[in-house]
Amino acid sequence: MTLTGAPRLPRSSLDRGTRSATTAPEMEMLRRRVWQQQGVVSLHLEDITDPWLRQAIQNEAVRRWGPRPQEKNHGR
Repeated sequence: MTLTGAPRLPRSSLDRGTRSATTAPEMEMLRRRVWQQQGVVSLHLEDITDPWLRQAIQNEAVRRWGPRPQEKNHGR
């Protein structure tokens, strides 16, 4: 509880408990805005239906940033 007119508490990026997770429509709007304003593309590989294109994008990502960590269960 705060008093009327009192200063607000400082905000921190470490305070993760007060914001809900980003929804799918919010992420889509963010992707659109970043593409239009900065020319940055954010794609899910699962959303790309063309196998050749999906593999080409994955190869480029691995070349630039290295492979993604793999799960350790291997079907167990």
